[in-house]
Amino acid sequence: MTAFRSLFPRRLFPVLALALLIWPALLRAQVLDDSTKVLYGAKTTRILREADILNEQYEGRLIDTTLTNQMQARNWFHDSTFQQDLGNVGTASRRLLWEPNVELGARFGRNAFDKYVRNSATIPYYDTRSPYTFFRFIQSGFGEQVFELSYNRSIGKNASVGLAYERFASNKLLQANGREGLAEHSNVLLFGRFQGKNDRYHGLFSINTSRHRVAEQGGIRYLPSDRDTVGENTSVFRPRSLFDYQEERVNLTQALNVDDRDQVRLVQTYRLLGKGLTAYHILDWKRQFNKYSDERLAIDPLTNQLQFYPRTRFSPSITNDRAQYRQVENTVGIMGHSEAVAYRLYGRYRDGRLTTQRSYLEPQNTVVSTLPLFSSPQYNQLFVGGTASFRYRKLVSIETAGEILAVQLKPKGKGLSEYWFRGTARLGPLSGEFLSSSYSPTLTQQRFTGNHYFWDHTTDATDFRNTLVNQLTGRIAQRLGRHYLEASVSGVTITDLVYYKGDSISDARGVPVNFKVGGAPAQLSQDKVLLIGTLRHRFNVGKFYFDNQGTFTSGGDGEGLRIPALVANGKVYYQNYLFKKALFGQIGAEVYYQSRFKGYDYSPSTQQFYVQDNFTIRNYSVVDVFLITDIKTVSFFLKVAYVNQGLYDFGNGYFASPYYTGLPRRFQLGIKWQFFD
Repeated sequence: MTAFRSLFPRRLFPVLALALLIWPALLRAQVLDDSTKVLYGAKTTRILREADILNEQYEGRLIDTTLTNQMQARNWFHDSTFQQDLGNVGTASRRLLWEPNVELGARFGRNAFDKYVRNSATIPYYDTRSPYTFFRFIQSGFGEQVFELSYNRSIGKNASVGLAYERFASNKLLQANGREGLAEHSNVLLFGRFQGKNDRYHGLFSINTSRHRVAEQGGIRYLPSDRDTVGENTSVFRPRSLFDYQEERVNLTQALNVDDRDQVRLVQTYRLLGKGLTAYHILDWKRQFNKYSDERLAIDPLTNQLQFYPRTRFSPSITNDRAQYRQVENTVGIMGHSEAVAYRLYGRYRDGRLTTQRSYLEPQNTVVSTLPLFSSPQYNQLFVGGTASFRYRKLVSIETAGEILAVQLKPKGKGLSEYWFRGTARLGPLSGEFLSSSYSPTLTQQRFTGNHYFWDHTTDATDFRNTLVNQLTGRIAQRLGRHYLEASVSGVTITDLVYYKGDSISDARGVPVNFKVGGAPAQLSQDKVLLIGTLRHRFNVGKFYFDNQGTFTSGGDGEGLRIPALVANGKVYYQNYLFKKALFGQIGAEVYYQSRFKGYDYSPSTQQFYVQDNFTIRNYSVVDVFLITDIKTVSFFLKVAYVNQGLYDFGNGYFASPYYTGLPRRFQLGIKWQFFD
C-alpha cells in the first residue's frame, strides 16, 4: 500500500513529460502568417474502425468535432452506458440496465474495470493526409482527472501509424488524509493500418496495454451512533447520516486491487473476387492479471472478530490473491458485399488457460510463501458463426447473425448447448428484433479460491446449467421536422441466471451465499421476466435544444437481478455563434434521475457485484450546469457538477452503491485540442 501511495505525488510526471514532447508541435500549429493556407483539417482526416474494414467500407468517417456530450462524465471513458459504480473515477462498476450476453465459451469473468479499458476491436485507425494530434485534459476540484494524448501519421498513401496514451485518476473522498490517491489507470496503445496499392489487401495491427490500480475502501463503516433506537432492543439504520465524506470511517485501509491487461490484435482482409468474395483473418492474443492484497486484516475491537471479511483460509494477517487468464484466438472466414446483399462466414478457435496463486504467512509469521493453488484445464474451443443481410434501398432490410460453440476439445463440454442468434427486420422507421442466447457461467463463477472465499462448481454434482435468454424487441425511429423520436419495447425471459448473492444472515458485506457446496454464486430457481421500455426525444426551439431519454424496467427486482424501475437523463442548452462566428458555444443544464432500488453491493477481494437485501438506495437526481465553447480546433468546458446538493430533504448527498457515497458538488474544467499539421 505504501508503494501505491507513493505513485500519486509523482502522478503528473507522465503528463508533464508528454506535454514537453508535443510542445514544439503545438507551437508550429499556432504560428500562421498572411500567406498561410489551411490545407488540412477535420474534413481531410478520416477514421476507420475494424467494423468498417470487415464491411468493406474503406472511405472512412469524419472526425467528430461537435461539442455535444464532451462535458458528460459517461463519455470520458470507453463505456458510455449508464453504470453503477462506487462513486468515483477508477472504481469498480457494472452496467446499470439490462443487456443480453453474446459472449460464449470460456470467459474470465473479472469485468469490474472494463469501463476504463480500450477494446482493441473498436479502436480508431486514421487515414490522414497530414500528422494528426489529439489532446484532452479534464480536472475536477475533488481530484478527478482525465488525460489523453494521441499522435497519428501517414506513411505514404497506403499506411499510417499512431501512438496513444491516456490516464484516469482520482483522490479519496472517504476518510481522506489530504489529497490521498484512490485510483490510477494508464493505457498505452500502438496501432497501424496498411492497404495495398490495388486496394485488395487491408491490414490493421494494434498493441494495447493497460495498468489499473485502485485502493479498495470497503465502503463506509457505520458506527452504533448511526442507528436510532426503536423500542428496547431494536434499532434502525439511518443512511442519510453518512454524508460527512472525509470524516467518515471506512472498512479497509490497506487493500489494493490490481488489474493489468495486454492485447495484441491483427486483422487482415484480402479480396479474391471483387467485393463478392473476400477472405479475412483475425489473430487476437490477450492477457488479464488480477491481484487483490490487504496488508492488514483488521480485528473489530468490540467483537474481537475479523473486520469486514467473513473468514481467513490461509493467513490470519495478510491477503494476497492472484489470478491470470491468457487467451489466443484465430478467426478465419470469408465475406462478400453488394448494394443489396452481404454475408460473412467464419470459424474461430480459442485456446485459453486460467491460473491462480495465493501468498500467505506461515504460522510462525516469519516466512512468506507463494504457491500455485490451482491451474484450470486448458480450454480448446471451436466456434462457428456468420451473418447475412438483405437491403432494398433505405426502406427494407433483413439481417440474421449467430454463433455456436461447435466443438470443445478440452475439457469435454456441452458443445452445441452454447449459442446466440439474432434476427432483425426493418420497414421504414419500424424494426423488430429477436435474440436468443445460451451461455455457460464464467470461469470465476465456476471456480474461485482465495484467502477469504472458495467455491467449486466444476463437478457434475455442483455444475451450473447454462443460462438461456430470449428477447423480443420492437423499435421506431422517426424524424418529424425539428423533432426526432426513438422508442423501443422489449420483452425478456431469463432461465437459470447465474448471479452472486450476499449473506443476509451474518450481515457480512461481500460474502457470496452458500446455496451450493462451499459458498458460491447462486442460480435462479425460476424464470425471470422483464418488460423494458425506452424513449428518447430530441428537438429544438430556435437556439434552445432539448434531449431527453428514459428507460423503464419492470421485473428488475426480486431474486437474481437489481435494476432501477426508472433511469432518466435530460439536457437543455442554448447554442449560438458569437463575435462574428469566431466562437461557438453552448450553455445549459443536465439532470440524471434514478429511482430507488436495492442496488448491488461489491466484494473487493472477488471483484464481483452481488445481490443484497439490506440496503435500499433511495431515488435521487444529480443536476449539472455547464458552459462549453469552441474556437476553431480548440474546445473547452466549465461545469458545476451536482449543483443541487442539499437542496431537498434527503440529506447532503446520495449513494452510488450501498455504503459508497457519490461525489459532492464540485467544479470541473476540460479542454480538447486537435492539430492537423
